Amino acid sequence: MRLGAVIITMGNRPDELKALLDSVARQEGDPVEVVVVGQGVGLPGIADPSAGIRTVELPENLGIPGGRNVGIEAFRTAGRDGFDVDALLFLDDDGLLERTDTAELCRQAFAEDPRLGIVSFRIADPDTGETQRRHVPRLRASDPLRSSRVTTFLGGANAVRTAVFEQVGALPAEFFYAHEETDLAWRALDAGWLIDYRADMVLLHPKTAPSRHAVYHRMVARNRVWLARRNLPAPLVPVYLGVWMALTLVRKPSAPALKAWFGGFREGWTVPCGPRRPMKWRTVWRLTRLGRPPVI
Repeated sequence: MRLGAVIITMGNRPDELKALLDSVARQEGDPVEVVVVGQGVGLPGIADPSAGIRTVELPENLGIPGGRNVGIEAFRTAGRDGFDVDALLFLDDDGLLERTDTAELCRQAFAEDPRLGIVSFRIADPDTGETQRRHVPRLRASDPLRSSRVTTFLGGANAVRTAVFEQVGALPAEFFYAHEETDLAWRALDAGWLIDYRADMVLLHPKTAPSRHAVYHRMVARNRVWLARRNLPAPLVPVYLGVWMALTLVRKPSAPALKAWFGGFREGWTVPCGPRRPMKWRTVWRLTRLGRPPVI
């Protein structure tokens, strides 16, 4: 099984990026080809054909899903349909693969289960080894060392079979930031693919808060609405969004954060969000059986 890796960067973490590339190069088994996408920045000195590293320099920042989509397209076979690789790793540029057998574990996982479409890695702080609850993609997140089947995945620490993209399409570029993984996960699950969280596949990543991004509250709210509008059966849309509005209010965000959140919520209803393809009711049941019905 041939593996590639997509890494997007804004060019502000050169040391971390080099360390990540070195950790990919140390992976056991066949070499992993890498595409590094510069989000509105040049990438001098990064490309290394002898090491299987290519670069794509974009004139502007396309956002997380848009940049990753460019990386995905870079692995398409020139002149014909299909991909040069069987699966792609997506890795944050300030992450680091802890083990040298992660690529081999991915190959084994995909080879053993032809219905497995996505593998979500465990993210751990490099200093403490702690995994934040929000980095365990399930409701029962108290034990991050337990692997399980899940309904979504972590955007900067995962592997996706390229057949998934061929069947259901790429990440939603219009999202720019937040919830693009769940959009792809729901479409993949609706097409019959499975998603696993694997605690033994580890990406070391500094502990951070998602609210560090200035656009966090607006885009989280806007994209939550888009996620529902694009993917949920009509009766579930108000339930899903009502639950998330209640949870947001219970968490008591600051007044500026709440203002940005409601602004994003309104934007989610007034701005086009791409095609609507509601999931089948049997997919709703599958999500429910996996412990996360699509209302939360």
